[in-house]
Amino acid sequence: MKWEIRTNLSNSNTFQLDVDLNLPNTGCTVVFGSSGCGKTTLLRSVAGLEPRAQGRIVLGGRILQDDDVGIFLPPELRQLGMVFQTGALFPHLNVEGNLAYARLRKNGVQNSYAELCQLLDLKDLLPRSPLDLSGGERQRVALARALLTNPDALLLDEPFASIDRPARELFMPYLENLQRLFSIPSLYVTHNLEEAARLGDHLVLMEDGKVKSEGPLTSVLTSPSSGLANGKEACSVLEGFVLDPQDEDGLVCLKVAGTQLWVPAESSSVNNGVRILVKARDVSLALDVAAGSSILNVLPVTVDHLWDDGPARKMVRLKLGREFLLAAVTRRSVAALNISPGQKLYAQIKSMALL
Repeated sequence: MKWEIRTNLSNSNTFQLDVDLNLPNTGCTVVFGSSGCGKTTLLRSVAGLEPRAQGRIVLGGRILQDDDVGIFLPPELRQLGMVFQTGALFPHLNVEGNLAYARLRKNGVQNSYAELCQLLDLKDLLPRSPLDLSGGERQRVALARALLTNPDALLLDEPFASIDRPARELFMPYLENLQRLFSIPSLYVTHNLEEAARLGDHLVLMEDGKVKSEGPLTSVLTSPSSGLANGKEACSVLEGFVLDPQDEDGLVCLKVAGTQLWVPAESSSVNNGVRILVKARDVSLALDVAAGSSILNVLPVTVDHLWDDGPARKMVRLKLGREFLLAAVTRRSVAALNISPGQKLYAQIKSMALL
C-alpha cells in the first residue's frame, strides 16, 4: 500500500505548496527542510487542517481528499493521530483525563492503554495537570493520546521543537521504540538532520514549497545531488544488531555489514535492531590498518564516489557491504592517498564519536 499525496496551496504572501508524492505506507517518512519550506503546511494539508489546499490524498486505498470528485473528509474523520509542536493537551484535564478523551474517540481495536502507559512511563504522570509537566513529559502524553485513537497513520509536527536538548535525548528512545513496536505508518516533520537520520526510513527533502529529493533515507542522505551530503552536518546511518552486551569497559559490540563496531553503551539499545548515526567529519581514511592506535573501529571499505565539498575538502562515499558511509577529508589527503573510485581503504571511526 502507498501514501498518495498530491496537493497545492497558494496564499497572498506568494508562498505556494506544490507537492506530488507516492510514499511507502510503512515505517517513518521524514519530511525535512529549513523553516518556511512548506513541510508543516504539507502535514496540515494531509491532516485536513488546510481547507484551501487542493488535490488528492489517499492512504492505503482510502481517499481522504479528492477535489476532482468533491471528496473532503474533515480532520475528525481521517483517522489520523497528530502530535503538535507543543503537545496541545487540554489544560482543564489532568493527564488521565486527556488520555480518557482519546479512548472515547477510538476506532476499532484500541491500542493498549496499559501498554502505552508502561512504554511511555506515564503511570506517575496520570494525576498531574499538563501545566505541571515538563516539555518532554507533555510530548509523551501527546504521543500516547494520539496512539490511543487507534489511527491509520501518525502525523508528528516537530515534536522536539519546544524542548531542550537534554529532554530531547530522553524522549528520542521512546519514539524509536514505538517505531519498532507499532506497525503504524508515520509522517514526521523536522528541520533537524540528526532527528531525521535516527528516526526515518524514507526521506522527503523540501525546498520552497516543492520536493527537492525523496527516497530511502540512506540513499538521500548520501546522494551528492540531494545537498544533504555536504557540509559539517553530513552524515550516514549504519544498521546493525548487538553481538555482545555492555562489557566491563562500558562498550557494546555491534555487527554492522559483516564487521564489528564498538559503541558506548549509552548510544545503543541492547535489543534487536540498532541504528548508528555517523557524521562524515568523524570518519578518517587509511591505506592500511594502523598499529598502536586508540581507534577501535577500523572498517574495510571500497571507495564509491568523490565530490568537492568546499575549497579545502572533498566528500568520499564509501561502500561497507551494502551500506554507504560518508567521509569528509581534505583535498591534500585525497591527493596523498591517491583516493579514487574502486579503491580499497580502511575507514576509522572513534567510538566516542558515536555517542
